[in-house]
Amino acid sequence: MLNCRQLEEGSLQQDPFEWAFVDRLFTTADAAAIAGSYPMDHFKTVRGNDGEKGYEYDVRSLIHMGAQSASKAEHLAPAWQQLATDLLSEEYRGAMSRLTNHDLKDLVIEANVFHYGPNDWMGPHLDLKEKVITHVLYFNDSWNPADGGCLNILRSSTPSDVHTEVPPIVGNSVVLVRSEKSWHSVSRNVGASGRSRRSMTVTFYPRGCNSTMWPPGAVAELHDFQA
Repeated sequence: MLNCRQLEEGSLQQDPFEWAFVDRLFTTADAAAIAGSYPMDHFKTVRGNDGEKGYEYDVRSLIHMGAQSASKAEHLAPAWQQLATDLLSEEYRGAMSRLTNHDLKDLVIEANVFHYGPNDWMGPHLDLKEKVITHVLYFNDSWNPADGGCLNILRSSTPSDVHTEVPPIVGNSVVLVRSEKSWHSVSRNVGASGRSRRSMTVTFYPRGCNSTMWPPGAVAELHDFQA
């Protein structure tokens, strides 16, 4: 399902920080299958301001931190079950290690899928220091960048200081190497169509970290996402 060779052969950029744009991650048939069966179940709504960024979106766990199988796999389409398996593979971990020049073999991963509905967004921010590498993948079959909902690679914490804008088209992805310069944001989804902007993050953490998205012991109220 996931074209790990395309990842491995990607180019790590140094400006304005270490990051990579990698596209064509799926065949045409697989892209259609995975975009057409994007998860709609077991989401929670997250909104707030943590002092650095404002945000609002819906999120579902695909792989809980450190788990070796997909979350609520029985509710996932076969294409998504296979994608979760690919993300847990040594081939994927090795490709990400070679792309980023980081040895990721002893780190743990967490994967979450997101809906950014109308007016949802995420302000400029640096990822938490525990997030060594983050891979952001997209799953909309089409998208107009004028509608917002794009990932912005930023030169600074200023929202308008955009270096690169990446639309959330299936097969597109961005790899972020966390640093004190790795500013990025998601522009507000202002499209009149009301379509959700669909993405997934796969994050590599040192062992012993706890999930901030799904804190241990916390009970979240889950719902189906209403398109």
